[in-house]
Amino acid sequence: MKDYLVKAIAFDAKVRAFAIRSTETVEEVRRRQDSWATASAALGRTITITAMMGAMLKGEDSNTIKVQGNGPIGAIIADANAKGHVRGYVSNPHVDFELNDKGKLDVARAVGTEGSLSVIKDLGLKDYFTGEVPIVSGEISEDFTYYFATSEQVPSAVGAGVLVNPDHTILSAGGFIVQVMPGADETVITRLEEQIGSLPPISKLIEEGNTPEQILQRLFDNEVKILETMPIEFRCKCSKERLANAIIGLGSEEIQNMIDEDHGAEASCHFCNETYYFTEAELEELKQ
Repeated sequence: MKDYLVKAIAFDAKVRAFAIRSTETVEEVRRRQDSWATASAALGRTITITAMMGAMLKGEDSNTIKVQGNGPIGAIIADANAKGHVRGYVSNPHVDFELNDKGKLDVARAVGTEGSLSVIKDLGLKDYFTGEVPIVSGEISEDFTYYFATSEQVPSAVGAGVLVNPDHTILSAGGFIVQVMPGADETVITRLEEQIGSLPPISKLIEEGNTPEQILQRLFDNEVKILETMPIEFRCKCSKERLANAIIGLGSEEIQNMIDEDHGAEASCHFCNETYYFTEAELEELKQ
């Protein structure tokens, strides 16, 4: 099954929801980052949620997420657009711990419980929209729930999960975002809280073969209307041309140093780990 997400409304449009299967996408990121189990879980949850937040945008809009905790994995960076393209990386992918007291990967220990979560939205305007909140748990989902409530003033429930095989490959990954629309009464909110509280772990549901549609049907007792489905995939924006422009931005003196001292240059992309090489002749051309 290919990765995809669904957009939906429920309870007479008083709630909007997103659900995603992101297993292949998270595995592609894990492979490129060579991340270990706990780091993969933290990065995978972030990528899964970032992809759903991308689906909230339109046209050429995009968002960039940064989770900067005080844990050993350092910063988690992810970005996504409205077309279902998402990518991400973690500063230190080689982090893994014993399971926590709940028998799960100890994401909070890897991320840290102090720091910040920031969201930058490029909506095609002169200025970017930026929101930042403190990390509240390091478990990622709770931190995004707090972000929506605090920075965007939208009561939300965010869930994301990643199961990792013994060989560190990704067994399953997925998530949901449920948001209460203005005008929803307490009855809807109470019912929603009960449904979410009784839902099994999202990664387990994905592992069992549940589709995003089935997860939302289970969440809303079939009182859900699917509006749209969207394929999700890892896609990086890097290219040799982009890196060439970055080199040009260093200035002719720095480029001449590359020619004199290194007789060429190489640059790698943090997101996809592709490496691009520039010969002396190419650097000379960029300098001109």
